[in-house]
Amino acid sequence: MPETTLLLSMGAMLLAIGAFAGVLAGLLGVGGGIVLVPAFFYAFAALGYETPQLMQICLATSLATIVVTSARSVLSHDRKGAVDWAVLRGWAPGIAVGALVGVLVVAQLRTTVLQLIFGGLALSVALYMVLGRSHWRLGETMPSGWRRAAMAPAVGLLSVLMGIGGGSFGVPIMTLHGMAMHRAVATAAGFGLLIALPSVMGFLLTPLAAGVAPPMTLGSVNLPAFLLVIAMTLLTAPLGAALAHRTNAKRLKRVFGAFLILVALNMLRKALI
Repeated sequence: MPETTLLLSMGAMLLAIGAFAGVLAGLLGVGGGIVLVPAFFYAFAALGYETPQLMQICLATSLATIVVTSARSVLSHDRKGAVDWAVLRGWAPGIAVGALVGVLVVAQLRTTVLQLIFGGLALSVALYMVLGRSHWRLGETMPSGWRRAAMAPAVGLLSVLMGIGGGSFGVPIMTLHGMAMHRAVATAAGFGLLIALPSVMGFLLTPLAAGVAPPMTLGSVNLPAFLLVIAMTLLTAPLGAALAHRTNAKRLKRVFGAFLILVALNMLRKALI
């Protein structure tokens, strides 16, 4: 494929991906990463970049977008006083350490293994979205001491292995320990920043083999994908938020959970074939 045609095709795909991810983020309050990673994978694979390091590019680029979206979200929630800064300060060191370990792990794994990890974890998140109940509890206060010391790095590590922010793991942890949903969502946006910032700095310094990456990839981060997706997400997220006020949020979340089950199973299928 000529380079100009390749760039135009990639740009069109990325604009569509960003628009879709933005609507879903506004509609369901889910981070874009859980949509962006498989979307990047299928788009880049269709363009001829299905290499042993493709998932590394998808995870790194997804996390780069989360730096921007999480920062914007934290500022928005903080203006409403919804962010629990005490929880963020207590969990920040462990999450950041786990994220950096995640970068080292991802750099050592091939696409097939990362597909299996993403598929398995995404399936777990999807089942919780479909089956989870608001009254479920593991405790009445957030974990501290050795429990926090174990859980915070795990949140960072698992999130980097999936290329996502803190919402998919952070919100369930906080709500299962008695935090109100709106406060958990606001605080989880801060988790996303703690995960994305150190991991993206690591991925920018992680070189790839020559010829395996799409055009204009710095380290493991594809710059056109990052810029186009961010531009579209910022435009379409408000549309999703407006739609959210006219629909049943619980039903939508379960429908998205069912969709995510299909995405996860397809990722597992591709890894195993």
